[in-house]
Amino acid sequence: MSDDPNQLEVFPTALDLKRVELTLNMRRFYRMSVQPDLFGGASLVREWGRIGCRGRVLIEHHADEGQAVTALMKLAAVKTRRGYRSADG
Repeated sequence: MSDDPNQLEVFPTALDLKRVELTLNMRRFYRMSVQPDLFGGASLVREWGRIGCRGRVLIEHHADEGQAVTALMKLAAVKTRRGYRSADG
């Protein structure tokens, strides 16, 4: 395990990110989790919005858990480049 609080797990199935920039009055969150569906596949559940508000939800269906985790990792990389950081770190 790494001592870096921004280090992501190798294959996470859930991730909570936040971006707080007080000078811009920006307080955002982004949550992602991989959930099994009823048909043997997996879904990537994405939720985002302003911290303290309900936010929006989008569910992406994938053929298996591996594809859903890959989609989660790609999206996490994009969000990290945009300034989001791990919520627990």
